[in-house]
Amino acid sequence: MEYAIVVEGKNDRSKLRRVLKDDVGIYCTYGTPGTDQLEKLRKEIGELAVYIFTDNDSSGKRIRGMLRDVFPDAEHIYTRRGYAGVEHTPEEYLIQQLEKAGLDAHIMYPAPDPASRWVKDEF
Repeated sequence: MEYAIVVEGKNDRSKLRRVLKDDVGIYCTYGTPGTDQLEKLRKEIGELAVYIFTDNDSSGKRIRGMLRDVFPDAEHIYTRRGYAGVEHTPEEYLIQQLEKAGLDAHIMYPAPDPASRWVKDEF
């Protein structure tokens, strides 16, 4: 594992796990972390490259600020305002944001839906 993404909760982690390979660690703050939780995260993540992906609400912004202090070199991934947090962000948009962050090689792209393809019959 060379990368770690820090999210707020287990539902956020589950949502990201649907589109990311297992070689990316996904860590949770479980809400607003205290000093002990932040220290535990710092130790667990160690020297991995860190990405912070929190909700675009006041709580998520506060948590992002706390994580920024612990991981000053972290990259930040953002969800669009209007989505009810990371867990309710459409997978297509999550994939776009992960691509922007340079994590393309670790994304599990959905298989194309054969029903959505239209093939012209030859006569």
